[in-house]
Amino acid sequence: MLPGRRPLPPGMAADMAPHATTIVALSAAGGVVMAGDRRATMGNLIAQRDIEKVHPADAYSLVGIAGTAGIGIELMRLFQVELEHYEKIEGAMLSLDGKANRLASMIRGNLGAAMQGLAVVPLFAGFDLAASDPARAGRIFSFDVTGGPYEETGYDAIGSGSLFAKSALKKRYRTGLSVEDATRLAVEALYDAADDDTATGGPDLTRRIYPVVMTATAEGTHRLTDAETAAIAESVVAGRMENPGG
Repeated sequence: MLPGRRPLPPGMAADMAPHATTIVALSAAGGVVMAGDRRATMGNLIAQRDIEKVHPADAYSLVGIAGTAGIGIELMRLFQVELEHYEKIEGAMLSLDGKANRLASMIRGNLGAAMQGLAVVPLFAGFDLAASDPARAGRIFSFDVTGGPYEETGYDAIGSGSLFAKSALKKRYRTGLSVEDATRLAVEALYDAADDDTATGGPDLTRRIYPVVMTATAEGTHRLTDAETAAIAESVVAGRMENPGG
């Protein structure tokens, strides 16, 4: 059932499918925050303005996708089903490390397609129920196209705008941020990414399309409402009207 088991025609296929772009994740006091922009591109064209790239993997973890959108969405849905199936069969959740390793093996199964340009690189984050210190329970994992999982410290970003997003986070991130402050910082990082990367979409005030922002804490996963995200995004845009460069 994995995408990597399907034969592909010879040559590069990257220009045939929409690509999802920038995702950011930050650890905060008591959990993690993940946010993604809404633009999907196909070459130099905007394929979709309101794609959703950040989703709950299960009750305490989040996954965001960058790369080939169709394969990424399918991989994410299969991952959700596998975690739910494991929990029903075993009567307990996989550990956060176990979830990251399972996602890594699914990415590795797509390696053949990735070598032909249809790569998917997700970002995984969650609240570790087994953590001894709840303040440090928020953990973030990044991956490469071969499936290698790497735990990140503090924050990370993936996608075409990740260089600019991580540069913004590097200057502003502090250990122990509240979830509310981390949420604001995530939206600002996406704004900076959109400012310098054409494939990343910034807040669209005209169409009222804003980033998808989700949190994972001891209470579970939560997606900010459109009104909550709009208030943060409009505040960020208003601040940049006074100081466009920072």
